[in-house]
Parts: sequence; structure tokens; C-alpha cells
Amino acid sequence: MWMYLGLLAALFLGLHNLCKKHAVQGNEVFPVLLGTIASGFLLLLPFSITSFYFPEYTKKIGFYIATISWKIHGFIFIKSLIMTTSWVLAYQALKHLPITIVTPIRSAGPFFTFIGAIFIYQEQPNFLQWIGFFLIIFSVLLYSRIGKKEGINFKKNKWIFAIIGATFLGASSGLYDKFLIQNLHLNPQTLQFWFCWYTILILLVILSITWFPNIEKRKEFKWRWTIPAVGILLQTADYFYFKALQDPDALIMLLSAIKRSQILIAVVIGGLIFKEKNKRKKLVPLFGIMIGVFLILYS
Repeated sequence: MWMYLGLLAALFLGLHNLCKKHAVQGNEVFPVLLGTIASGFLLLLPFSITSFYFPEYTKKIGFYIATISWKIHGFIFIKSLIMTTSWVLAYQALKHLPITIVTPIRSAGPFFTFIGAIFIYQEQPNFLQWIGFFLIIFSVLLYSRIGKKEGINFKKNKWIFAIIGATFLGASSGLYDKFLIQNLHLNPQTLQFWFCWYTILILLVILSITWFPNIEKRKEFKWRWTIPAVGILLQTADYFYFKALQDPDALIMLLSAIKRSQILIAVVIGGLIFKEKNKRKKLVPLFGIMIGVFLILYS
């Protein structure tokens, strides 16, 4: 069951990436990011209020947001710091790079998660899983050669380093999610609600330094319908992902790989919508990544 939930998370993440590309294109990154997280928070806020006044009802429908200790708040705040840094790097990279380059690099996230799952959670990979993960990494390297044809030098372009950093931090957060869900026994909606709250606070601090005082930057910001859509789609994807993690049998290394199937939506549909270059050539490493994911699932 947890694998199907992972595929649902991948579907909504793929749609989320398309909306995110539209939201940040030619736009100010930090207010866009704040708008997306605030939209997700507002989506969850009614459940928090209802949980306070009608706890039995929210427990019955499966959306109860529990009261947690300050220690648990601290753990969630750490996740917010990790993911805020990852998102800031990823949004900046997405603003300056084609989605058909950014998304495949992000697809290397399962490799970092894979290594962490071995050393932290002692998850045991088999032969096919090793092949699958290295095939994903090799396919990402093929994308770097295609990227050079679009004027993107992977060794000198700072946005490439930004998206690699974002990928590593995102993978670290994925490993941390398993600890929060399985060790601390947080339900998905409780984790999502407080995560959004602390992320908003962190972003407000950043914006108060970099954006609010700058009149020119404020004028450059453009509100788009995709900003709240990104937040809603992300929270929907995270809900299914965290529900999958609640299963004691769920392997974070496989779940992380399953989520990468979102790349099919981003590269194929995204390439057509945003009219990006070399779409056919990008299908070759795309299939490499998909075969790698298939081997992991098959194993």
C-alpha cells in the first residue's frame, strides 16, 4: 500500500513542479516561496481549528492535528530550517535554468537518501537496487552534456551547484522525515501544519532583510495563480508521502526513488509547455532514470 501512496505523491509533485516553474519564471523568488508555503498553511489551518474545538470529529475523519511538546516543536523547526534552505536554492536555480535540466538533477536525490538509509537505518539494498541507483546517477551526468548545448556549463554555472545543494538537503530532509514519522510517531497533518508555520517564520525573517526594505524588488514581484497552486499541490503530495512513511514496512530508499517518477510529468509535459530545447535528446537519459526507478521497484 505504501508504494501506491508514493506514486500518488509523485503525481502531485510532478504537477507541483510545473506550477512552480511558472510561478518563479521572471519573478522574485522569496515572496513566491512565502506565498506557496502560506497557501499550504491556510489549507491546513481549518483542520487545526477544528482539532481544537472538535477533536473527536477530526480524529474520525483522519485529519486531527495533535498537541505536541516543545521538544517535538524543536525537531520540526530543524526540518523547517533544512527545507527552507533547500527550497531557496532550488527556486533560485529553477528561475535561471530550464525545468528539463533542474528536474533530472533533483532526481539524484534518491541516491543520497539511499546512502543515508544504509548507514542510518540499516536498510539493506540488493544487487538490482545498486544498479538502479547508479543508472540514475549516470543518466543525470548525460543531462549535463545536453545542458552545455543550452549554454549551461555544469562546472562553472553557480545555479547548477545551487540545485545540487538543494538536492542533498532535500534528501537529508527525507531521511529526517522517517525519524519524525516512525520514531516520534507524528501524524502527517500535524507535521505538515507546524512545518509550514515555522517555515513561514523563517521566510519572514529572510524577507525582512532582503525584500521588504527594497522598493524595486517589491515592484518586480508578480502575483500568479500558480503560487497558491504550488502550495496546495505540495501539501497534497506530502500528505500521501507521510502516510506512506507511517507504514513500518516502508523503505525510505525505495519511497524516495518512487517519488522521482514525477520526472515524467516535468520533462515531457513541462518541456512542451515551456518550449524548452533538446526535448528529444533529453528523453534518452529520462528513460535511463525511469529504468533505474523500475529496477528498484522490481527488486
